Amino acid sequence: MSGHDLSVGYERNNELLANISFEFKPGEIIAINGASGIGKTTLLRTLAGLLNPLNGEVEIFGKSKGARGEIGYIPQRLGLIRHASVYHNVMLGAKAGHTSEWFPFSSKCKVLTIEAIESVGLSHKLRTPIRKLSGGQQRRVAVARTLAQKPRLILADEFLAELDEETLNAVMQKVLDYVRESNAIMVLVEHDFERATQMADRLFTAEDNKLVEIFPMEDEIDE
Repeated sequence: MSGHDLSVGYERNNELLANISFEFKPGEIIAINGASGIGKTTLLRTLAGLLNPLNGEVEIFGKSKGARGEIGYIPQRLGLIRHASVYHNVMLGAKAGHTSEWFPFSSKCKVLTIEAIESVGLSHKLRTPIRKLSGGQQRRVAVARTLAQKPRLILADEFLAELDEETLNAVMQKVLDYVRESNAIMVLVEHDFERATQMADRLFTAEDNKLVEIFPMEDEIDE
């Protein structure tokens, strides 16, 4: 996955990030830190294909856009269906990653859905509508939806917000284990610098319209 002379934002001549270039490899976890409003979320939305670049290009697994099911996106606002159950929301992730439109509820999807819900500790909320869950529980559903999808690329925007410490550590480990085991790529926005260094192999900061790599985590550990 790479970006070449990429500029992102909502108006030309008013880029939030301008002329940035990067290359992320399978198995890498990349954290992006920086002040609010600097363009971190806009960059993730551009990588997800929800916004067009103002300039430059993005390449995801050899294409300008990821194929259906290849990208798992966890936005700040989560994008859950509030009147639907936990099971239904997570099933949508499994369906996106594993079935055609003609067979939306295969046995494989059902197994992946149940496993993903169990992995975030919400088996007891299987049939509960999203609107009846706490903010932290809803965030765990969004994570489960992505895990059920089995994407090659995960884009996560503050995906650990609103979680208590014990749940945060458990959910974080599940996601990191998935990335390592599946050789996926993860790009995450994380405001907590210490947590970002705990999770990531490489840390970038967004500042002055640029994306600056601070250091690879493995080098810091070796020192």
